[in-house]
Amino acid sequence: MSDSATPTVDAAEIIVRNPASGESVGTVAVAGPAEVAAAAAALRAAQPRWDSITPAGRKQWLLKLQDWVLDNAAVLADSIQDESGKPRVEAEVEVAFTVDLLGYYARHAAEFLADTTVSPHSPLMRVKKLTTAYMPYPVVGIITPWNFPLAMVAADVVPALAAGAAVLLKPSEVTPLTPLVLARGWAEIGAPPVFTVVSGAGETGAAVVDNSDFVQFTGSGGTGRRIAVACAEQTRPYSLEMGGKDAAIVLADADLDRAVNGIAFGALTNAGQLCVSVERVYVEAPVYDAFVDKLVAHVETLRLGRDDRGGNVDMGPLANEAQVAIVTRHVEEAIAKGARALTGGKATGEGNFFEPTVLVDVDHSMSCITEETFGPTIPVIKVADENEAVRLANDSEYGLSASVWTGSKSRGQAIARRLAVGAVNINDATINLFNFALPHGGWGQSGTGYRFGGADGLRKYCRKQAITAPALPTQKKELVWYPYSLKNFGIMRSAMRATGARGRRRFGR
Repeated sequence: MSDSATPTVDAAEIIVRNPASGESVGTVAVAGPAEVAAAAAALRAAQPRWDSITPAGRKQWLLKLQDWVLDNAAVLADSIQDESGKPRVEAEVEVAFTVDLLGYYARHAAEFLADTTVSPHSPLMRVKKLTTAYMPYPVVGIITPWNFPLAMVAADVVPALAAGAAVLLKPSEVTPLTPLVLARGWAEIGAPPVFTVVSGAGETGAAVVDNSDFVQFTGSGGTGRRIAVACAEQTRPYSLEMGGKDAAIVLADADLDRAVNGIAFGALTNAGQLCVSVERVYVEAPVYDAFVDKLVAHVETLRLGRDDRGGNVDMGPLANEAQVAIVTRHVEEAIAKGARALTGGKATGEGNFFEPTVLVDVDHSMSCITEETFGPTIPVIKVADENEAVRLANDSEYGLSASVWTGSKSRGQAIARRLAVGAVNINDATINLFNFALPHGGWGQSGTGYRFGGADGLRKYCRKQAITAPALPTQKKELVWYPYSLKNFGIMRSAMRATGARGRRRFGR
């Protein structure tokens, strides 16, 4: 491996390198705190107009951006490949994800942001009309990771824009090029100036936090916790997604071929660099040997290498040397404690490639089970039954998602509800990310709040406003207004007890 595969960041610019080869693929200027503050101020000035055009007006701009993404799909996929080294199919999946998400939120924003009228809690309050209105935060600061340079950006930027907020985006310094291509598209369609990208590392990200009204962060737990502290000190709302250690449970009645194919995909897509990547597999004893044999045979057929634009590779490189070091440590520590790598197990020595690896004889004392790996490893553990599988699956500080593989629909549903995670896939892997009507978010150290999905994924970028208004003609004054009268209050109290208490206490007895 060469140090040249890691982006070079200095005070002025970032040199971006392809992790498959180490070659330079572009440079971007670093935005300092003053530039970030100026960008936020410009966004704040433009946002009221963006809000005022209503969801119907914003829908048209989002659909124009969707058209632009479709027309420039090859340009976007090329950029993704250049800075991430991933296979062509995975790059094009990011484009398809973005197109789908733009359409979903463009077409549903008006419904999700419509005022909500609620029923009063008491018959006494039926004289009031109760409404919840959704008012966007002026500037939403978004900090995204490097594993999906386009899709991870779209997952946050699209709903924030649909909500009526202006967006200040700081992408990872590892993959800053593709977000700039998307921002160029926003400008080329002539959209209002409410989407700005600022590039840089930690100092730039800190400035984004300081200049935003709401912060959405996706990335490491350490950085996420620092952002949470900074936001708390400034009484600023935030949402965090901070990784996972997703478990797959394979029951004896599962379709083993589907389980093998799905788990291999869920563990190794994007070289395992996925928030909902399968990182632990628990297999019931009666089918353990057959599952492992099939899994190893399948993994050994995968094509590892640098893809051209033709889509002839299944798995690409890790993003940087730091990820190679983490995966190497997890594998080596496991083997030192008695685990075996049935296939793979080491870096190739070229670029940032690491062989897809199946580990057996692992346990919960090993870092490959307790820490997030974010790499192409599949540790497999034999369990006696579903109860042991559930117990071990829940033995983690993370709680992003999981999967259950079984031939019984009812059994799958029952086990799903026993897992301490934000999402469960039954007989599938990673598919929850593509079902935008569902909330996406984790429990425990996987984060706070929900990142995107459904109405809540859009409303999170809004402040709720409660509006109470008369539903009937009003009097000159209410019964309990000044001057105070115990007689008048007694009438009110009797009415409240009659409608809210139970039994004889309703009548003051």
